[in-house]
Amino acid sequence: MISEAVETDRTISLTDSGREALASGIELREEITQVTDVIIQSGAWRNAEFRKYDIGTFAPSLYPAKKHPLSRLGDEIKRMFTDMGFTEIDDEYVQPAFWDMDVLFVPQDHPARELQDTFYLERPSRICIEDEELVRKVRDIHEHGGDTGSAGWGGAWSRDMAEQAMLRTHTTVNTISYVAAHPDAPAKAFSLSRIFRKESIDSTHLPEFTQIEGIIIDEKGNFDMLVSVIREFYSRLGFDRIRIRPAYFPYTEPSLELEVFFNGKWMELGGAGIFRPEVVAPFGVKHPVLAWGFGFERLAMLKWGITDIRDLYISDIDDLKNSRIF
Repeated sequence: MISEAVETDRTISLTDSGREALASGIELREEITQVTDVIIQSGAWRNAEFRKYDIGTFAPSLYPAKKHPLSRLGDEIKRMFTDMGFTEIDDEYVQPAFWDMDVLFVPQDHPARELQDTFYLERPSRICIEDEELVRKVRDIHEHGGDTGSAGWGGAWSRDMAEQAMLRTHTTVNTISYVAAHPDAPAKAFSLSRIFRKESIDSTHLPEFTQIEGIIIDEKGNFDMLVSVIREFYSRLGFDRIRIRPAYFPYTEPSLELEVFFNGKWMELGGAGIFRPEVVAPFGVKHPVLAWGFGFERLAMLKWGITDIRDLYISDIDDLKNSRIF
């Protein structure tokens, strides 16, 4: 049997500089590179010499296990709300337009209901609304304002349109469902969950994204309380350069939009307001309901200086390993 083996011979010799250093005399001293319990207990550390730490020395990279940055931010937000006494809630992605739009007093000819803005389903194409009394109240409010003193939107309200199955366009469907089940004050709830809209994908828009939603039902609730809660939330996340400006939403009055200064310009993060009587009347709510809905991904962009929202979901393993976001 024939086998082959590779043998390597190496010859080491001193350079002229090495011979000169050797001629000047070399003292061999023991240096400690790692402190152990034996060195400490024996007292040997008192007379020992410690090798200096060389930051230029090569060492293998170690990557500890850690959550995705968005998961960590989500946990931080949830912890913040629960610390403030809020209850976390969520609901199904698939909803009838009745709960996503009609209950929130969104008119049936609103542009948001068009196919170019909303994902409607083929299977199921309809979701039956079984609460006939609630259907009657919502229909009356849309057509002539019901008992709220409002003039409503006029025209004939369509149950067929209200029963269209769709992917929820906002998590306000979560909070209004919670209000329906908990109409009495005080109550505080929030959700951090997915929503779906027919958005063109660009650096600040995605068709599927996450919304931070919340409500407060309080006997003394007012616009100042709403603004204070918003400012407190963002200050806890480290943002202090924010501004609030008037806005319009079909289901809140007064309404506001929140903007934060980012990348040399003001970026809109979401809207808020106080639910209109037309929204809460069918559920017998007697006290003000403060409500808001903010973008989660845009908040992450602000927090970490990311200019393209798509980078949040491109799971580059090297970027995730080297991430210093804790």
